[in-house]
Amino acid sequence: MSQYFALLPAAGVGARMGAEHPKQYLLIHGRPMIWHAIRAFERHPAISRTYVVISKQDGWWDGFDWSAFSKLVVLRCGGETRAESVLNGLRACAPETGGVLGDDWMLVHDAARPCLSPTLLDKLLAELETDPVGGILAAPVSDTLKRQTETGRIAATVPRAGLWGAQTPQMFRHATLLQALEKAGSAVTDEASAIEALGMAPKLVESDLTNLKVTYPRDLDVATWLLASDSN
Repeated sequence: MSQYFALLPAAGVGARMGAEHPKQYLLIHGRPMIWHAIRAFERHPAISRTYVVISKQDGWWDGFDWSAFSKLVVLRCGGETRAESVLNGLRACAPETGGVLGDDWMLVHDAARPCLSPTLLDKLLAELETDPVGGILAAPVSDTLKRQTETGRIAATVPRAGLWGAQTPQMFRHATLLQALEKAGSAVTDEASAIEALGMAPKLVESDLTNLKVTYPRDLDVATWLLASDSN
């Protein structure tokens, strides 16, 4: 049977947050944001291991208590981009996840998505466990979309029918994702894009906006509120 592994790239600096340290270490209920992201996989019985990819120069990780996690493995091989960090992580964990011939699943998740619920994780695993390609959590776009001009005015209204906002986890076979990222290079911004470049069509698994990514300071307040009843 295939196993399930989580991989969280966490080598970024989160410049848009305007913080003095990487945003994955911003505190929510007394613990770093990434702690909450890791816990989603730690408490799910189907996840065999959770890999976190950090920079070799990371000076924050060792300052926090990670003793609550028995499945956690830290890989100090982060790259300059998300794609590089994921690729380096896939290579590093290959001996345990089946290598280039393995069919184990990798769930790549943003370190800055601390509110992933057990329900959404269950749904992703159930809908993709027999899928030949894999897929991602995503939410249908509900807002009217506008394309801007260079001067910040509306250039056009973009039809939203059929548009989805990509989230994570993004779940693909280890060997397939490794091949896709090696071919795509560091320019892709998510794993699904690399899979698409191989000519495959990942499945969209409907999520919701509670699985938010903390990008701007106001997002941290929302995440704190969402996790208020689930912080122990």
